[in-house]
Amino acid sequence: MKIGSALLNFYINGSIHVALSCYALMHLTFHMFQIPADESSALFVFFGTIVGYNFVKYDALVRVQRIAMRIQLKFIAALSLFAFVMVGYYFFQLQRITQVLSIIILAFTLLYTLPFFPNKKNARNWAGVKIYIVSLCWVGATVVLPVINAEIPITTDFFLKCLQRFILVFVLILIFEIIDVENDDPHLQTVPQQIGVKRTKILGLLLLLPFYCFEFLKINFDKNQLIVNLIMVSVLSLFIIYAKANRSRYYSSFFVEAVPIFWWLLVVFFDLRMIQL
Repeated sequence: MKIGSALLNFYINGSIHVALSCYALMHLTFHMFQIPADESSALFVFFGTIVGYNFVKYDALVRVQRIAMRIQLKFIAALSLFAFVMVGYYFFQLQRITQVLSIIILAFTLLYTLPFFPNKKNARNWAGVKIYIVSLCWVGATVVLPVINAEIPITTDFFLKCLQRFILVFVLILIFEIIDVENDDPHLQTVPQQIGVKRTKILGLLLLLPFYCFEFLKINFDKNQLIVNLIMVSVLSLFIIYAKANRSRYYSSFFVEAVPIFWWLLVVFFDLRMIQL
């Protein structure tokens, strides 16, 4: 039991779970734009997510607070180093313009973590900014990057998917902020801190309406995607409704972060069902 718990904690704390969510969103983008699955770019984002998230989570602990590295943290450092090497390998398999885009996303990640100006806080501590920076990075990595790398024409569907993906990540972060509302620094000015938990839940539920309705505006309209999105929105709505302060860490770090994976599996299931029919 202890071994299973330790492995699960390493899986979550090492950012493998959130990286798998990004990987799932990459494959959803391939599906939605009918792009042949490009594992090089998908794995680039997967390993890049591990490096980026671990850097954001543990940089301050090691560099600023200078805490002693526990055994799990040493394993996470080794994982991050391996992921960094893999990021370098897959980086050179991307198109030149995609490489430039990935460097821009990296710059946002560094801005989010490191204080670039003397006596100034990093972007992570700028009041009310965190949720927008993270959402934009996810859109860039899981929509813009695969579409640009595939060199397909940019249509209105692209912008609709960018908005849809931004809303999804924004809503997921709202759930995290609701759960962490009592522990977050008041200076962060998270959404629940500004408007309250109840209004944050209402905001999250309202945002799911345009998220779902954008599907009707697509040029390449897909009826199956409407069914998949309806199931996914229903599940996400339940996560919003039942979110509350000091929920189990697994509620957000495992189950909520698994929503993109669940969404991808639904798409795969419906595709297999159509093939069988």
